[in-house]
Amino acid sequence: MPVVYKSPLLGVLSGQSSAIPPIWMMRQAGRYLPEYRKIRATVPNFLDLCFTPKLAAEITLQPIQRFKLDAAILFSDILVVPHALGQAVSFSAGEGPLLAPPMSAKEIASLPERVDQAALAPVYETIRRVRGELASDVALLGFCGAPWTVATYMVAGHGTPDQAPARLFAYREPRAFAALIDILVEASSDYLVEQLSAGVDAVQLFDTWAGVLGGAEFDRWCIEPTRRIVANLRRRVPHAKVIGFPRGAGASLARYTEQVPVDAVGLDWMIDRAFARDQIQSRRPVQGNLDPLALLAGGAALDGAIDEVLAAFAAGPFIFNLGHGILPETPIAHVEQMLARVRRRQ
Repeated sequence: MPVVYKSPLLGVLSGQSSAIPPIWMMRQAGRYLPEYRKIRATVPNFLDLCFTPKLAAEITLQPIQRFKLDAAILFSDILVVPHALGQAVSFSAGEGPLLAPPMSAKEIASLPERVDQAALAPVYETIRRVRGELASDVALLGFCGAPWTVATYMVAGHGTPDQAPARLFAYREPRAFAALIDILVEASSDYLVEQLSAGVDAVQLFDTWAGVLGGAEFDRWCIEPTRRIVANLRRRVPHAKVIGFPRGAGASLARYTEQVPVDAVGLDWMIDRAFARDQIQSRRPVQGNLDPLALLAGGAALDGAIDEVLAAFAAGPFIFNLGHGILPETPIAHVEQMLARVRRRQ
């Protein structure tokens, strides 16, 4: 007999199909919620908010309390890892993250071999607080940025439209860049192991900038580091559940699925759904892939987009989600419309 999981999402990660797919949203704890904005206004420094367990736990739980989603995802940021490696990280309103100093070969050589777990201890306390308040049928997800994506910010010192500074650095100084990736593989592995130990049920690896890489570079900087992280996790936490999300991978997603033993593959909104169903979902459970702009649009356009996602994937192991993070200006009524549409067979 198949194992019966209290959490529908964990059932899907184990390969089971569900008549009503479990649902959560990337960036579900954030700026589109008035209750989040109220808390955010009281804490000027974003990292201070991430490292205040009482507030970070409250923010993590806000979308669960409002929408009864099937998973909570830890409120934090992918750049806490560079912070814990000693690179100064700040967030400037309207400009995004700033990291100093930008990583050169000299700066990379001076990075510590291991992440400072004391700097990340508040994150683990947030997880314990959330786990203590979350119903047993709601999964708790942890996460980190995949090494390539985190490295792009560390090298440039900020976000860029196509992450050209990191791509250029990787071409010009491949040994130094590989050393940075190696450090991030170990730091991310340690960080995720501690998240699992603190109480998360599964983790997601966000490779937001995977889509800017060419074929050989995708294999070297996206597939291989992610494969190593998953291997590290399984060696230390044998039954660890992992969702991989290499945004923009396109046809390279088939190679990713073949070579990286994640439990589910996140799909962005740009992927061809027939390809994803036939080449990806035939091998692994999938998660996604509603266009966040369709959610912002609402109305009949949203209903049609939801129906297309369900028609493509709901017959197999599937987690309903967006193809990237929810946009801050998204009306709450549109989220409610989406949830009702996905769950209408209940």
